[in-house]
Amino acid sequence: QLQLVESGGGLVQAGGSLTLSCAASGRTFSTGSMGWFRQAPGREREFVGRITKMYGNTFYADSVKGRFTISRDNAKNTVYLQMNSLKAEDTAVYYCTAAEGYYGTIWEQYDSWGQGTQVTVSS
Repeated sequence: QLQLVESGGGLVQAGGSLTLSCAASGRTFSTGSMGWFRQAPGREREFVGRITKMYGNTFYADSVKGRFTISRDNAKNTVYLQMNSLKAEDTAVYYCTAAEGYYGTIWEQYDSWGQGTQVTVSS
């Protein structure tokens, strides 16, 4: 079983930056993706972006493209979500997730999830 633990959430002013970390442990896999989703109160869980395990290719939702960057440190088994130019609408609980053999944006296809970390952007 793969365990994912997020950290780095908090309160930030609009226009500011925040970096989330996701430390993975347990089961390892070489194909598929590590991803980030978010969920605001009363809204559906939303795809933010993902990075592929093998080649580190990234893909982002249009709503965060150009502002958010996903990176990884394989030696530390950690994935990062760098968030810049934050907006009030980025406020949500952010979840780290993983899917072996999957590279898409559908949250139901991801089978390992962290506990989530709150990001609040004040306007």
